[in-house]
Amino acid sequence: MKKILLSTLIVTLGSLAAAQVATPATPAPETAMPADATMMEVAPEDSFAKAQELAAQAEIAYPVAFYDRTLYKAAIDEAVTAMRADNNNRQYSAYVAELFTKTQWWINAYNGWAGLTDLTDQEKQWASLSATKLAYLALQYGDNAKAKEYIAKGMEWMDSPTLQALMRRAG
Repeated sequence: MKKILLSTLIVTLGSLAAAQVATPATPAPETAMPADATMMEVAPEDSFAKAQELAAQAEIAYPVAFYDRTLYKAAIDEAVTAMRADNNNRQYSAYVAELFTKTQWWINAYNGWAGLTDLTDQEKQWASLSATKLAYLALQYGDNAKAKEYIAKGMEWMDSPTLQALMRRAG
């Protein structure tokens, strides 16, 4: 069953990649837009829905989430498009931060969470994780002052034994 599912997924992804490569550089005459036509803007809710769809596909396709995986990158791009189109929509901003957290792009995740208020318990956990990872990296680079900033913010979101250990290490 797993082999069939994996084979189907590979064929589907291969078809998508082939379709991208096979797309002609110029549109067919019947689909060409007049020179004065403008591109229709996609509604933020459509970009958001597309981001969620792509992220769900990525979770199935990849054993580990990273931004440079095609489906995750596309999901984040769509989510950012939605967020920029409606920057007052907290749900879009939180979803962008969530995707950055899942794909381990810690600084973007941290900045996303830091820009939000009234985090849910799950969001506090993700935000604290991003701060923890950045604190660890700062300590690796010998920047104890920056590590302490990340640790303090992480503890505001959700204290953890890991943050406590990093604080002791930072001095």
